Amino acid sequence: MWWWQDTLRTTDGRVVEVGFTDTEGGVSDGPLRSLNLGGKVGDDPENVRRNRAAVAAAAGVRADRLVFMQQTHSTHVARHDPQATEAVDADGIVSAEPDTALAVLVADCTPVLLADPAAGVIGAVHSGRPGMVGRIVDNALDAMAALGATNPVAIVGPSVCGRCYEVPAQMRDEAAAVTPASRAVSWTGTPAIDVAGGVVAQLAARDVPVTWVPGCTRESDRLFSYRRDHATGRFAGVIVLRGGAA
Repeated sequence: MWWWQDTLRTTDGRVVEVGFTDTEGGVSDGPLRSLNLGGKVGDDPENVRRNRAAVAAAAGVRADRLVFMQQTHSTHVARHDPQATEAVDADGIVSAEPDTALAVLVADCTPVLLADPAAGVIGAVHSGRPGMVGRIVDNALDAMAALGATNPVAIVGPSVCGRCYEVPAQMRDEAAAVTPASRAVSWTGTPAIDVAGGVVAQLAARDVPVTWVPGCTRESDRLFSYRRDHATGRFAGVIVLRGGAA
């Protein structure tokens, strides 16, 4: 179920837990097997519900406290409304609600988890190429600051690597004009974009410490990849703010 997990603790015992799921441990079948968490990829809704419930249980929260977004490759970051009954249209979400888990769905794009454990503020961001070019991580950091975050850290999850993300030369140039670190060359020597590298550079420019979790979605069959398989599921980055000190 988990590709990678970690726990962030402050000296006074505040806890934030972070992790990235993989393809294993769910009930979906076919090209979506088995832990598909995406609701718009042709899966049986009951399979998605059961898979999400399993992740919520593994993360130690109620299923209704595992919060997903309606992602559209925007640069919009929303504040989580605990009274909301529908997923918010956004590609980033922040929260100061304890015992809440935020989730970001990906299948090649870069998942970014943000936390200021001392301030009790967390965020989850979906950054594909449009999000990186639009600097969505800056919007998320600003939204967290509005909730009181002053010393955030970032965990950047597995995504398609620069060598596997071949693009037209003009598209690479447009991305590199925003963030030079995103310029890449594919395995075959053609123009490519390193979205995660660009995101990491943007975070570094804001003096945000980064943990960059290894893994290329296109190269690992334990991760869903649209570029590799086209018909595929979605895995998630999940961040949990625990209530009070532990």
